Amino acid sequence: MTPDDSINVLGDALAPCSHTPVTGFFRDGHCNTCAEDRGSHTVCAVMTDEFLAFSKYLGNDLSTPRPEFQFPGLKAGDQWCLCAARFLQAYQEDCAPRVRLSATHARALDIVPLDVLESHAID
Repeated sequence: MTPDDSINVLGDALAPCSHTPVTGFFRDGHCNTCAEDRGSHTVCAVMTDEFLAFSKYLGNDLSTPRPEFQFPGLKAGDQWCLCAARFLQAYQEDCAPRVRLSATHARALDIVPLDVLESHAID
């Protein structure tokens, strides 16, 4: 798997999203992506209790630890590379988390308009 160029939605170098817990399709702490990343794990989001409950309701439980996958479970305040489509869905349901534009990969723009990301930006 060859990663796409590490460019953020602002056209700059992609900043790290989180190393604690480690995130990203490549588990490199960045929201890097490639052709094999069918979920487009490209949006660096700051988790909220509301979003975590929404995601769990939709069948993607991000809050329960899964030691067999070395996944500690997420809590409010953790940063995580979300699937762009899930972020857009949460936005449409009015429960989208905040995002770090500097750590959100440019490929997120294939799914989420920049003005939507900007409306939830913390940087």
